[in-house]
Amino acid sequence: MQVKDIISSGLLELYATGIASEEEILQVEQWAKQYPEVAAELAEIQIGMEAYAAAHAIAPAADVKEKIFSQIASKHNNDIGGGGRVVGITPFWKYAAAASAILLFGSLALNIILINKNSSTKRSLQETQQTLAGLQQQNEDMKKDMHVVQDKYSMPVSLNPMPGMDAAAKVFWMKNTGEVYIDPSNLPDAPEGKNYQFWAIVDGKPVSGGMILINKKGEKFRIQKMKSFGKAEAFAVTLEDGMDSPVPKGPMYVMGKM
Repeated sequence: MQVKDIISSGLLELYATGIASEEEILQVEQWAKQYPEVAAELAEIQIGMEAYAAAHAIAPAADVKEKIFSQIASKHNNDIGGGGRVVGITPFWKYAAAASAILLFGSLALNIILINKNSSTKRSLQETQQTLAGLQQQNEDMKKDMHVVQDKYSMPVSLNPMPGMDAAAKVFWMKNTGEVYIDPSNLPDAPEGKNYQFWAIVDGKPVSGGMILINKKGEKFRIQKMKSFGKAEAFAVTLEDGMDSPVPKGPMYVMGKM
């Protein structure tokens, strides 16, 4: 069980109020020894309960005090009059106070448990919503990719690895518009400070088609649109220093002819 699950379980509040079972007490004490975060949370709960009890303490009415001392005096006189010794007076008001404290702390514990459960539910809902949003975005990206791949004017061009390179890519050339898309998902991650650049070979000369995006928050970019060309003989990808080099200077990773 993770620390956040322990804190949101409600067992710490039950322990602090003294109404936890023996098994729960042993479990909480073990957690407190094992996890400093749990010990700190338990201390905060205990401090909070003490402050809550002090803030909500209710003084007894004046006539209650008079009735109590009247009963004490009556009991005292009866014991002396009977010739016996003075016996201890049962502190019933202490039991009443203890019962009130238990009810108070129990109510407080229940409120804290409900608050923690509500917070945990909200966190779970937020996480679910974020996951759902991510899946929806992936679905939209996939639809766009499929639109490019399945377009009747799309002509795929495989970019094969150059000698010694473990890489591959695919270009989709739109015959009706000249638009160019590349799927770079099989290119290796670029080293720190390096970037992949896309090239078209036009009239025997390399023309930059723009920089290629590889990663997005740890995920691979898939099909992305590059610069359009009126015509092209081949396509290639190089690894460059910096951004958008006017001419290829770095090593060529993949290349494919139309």
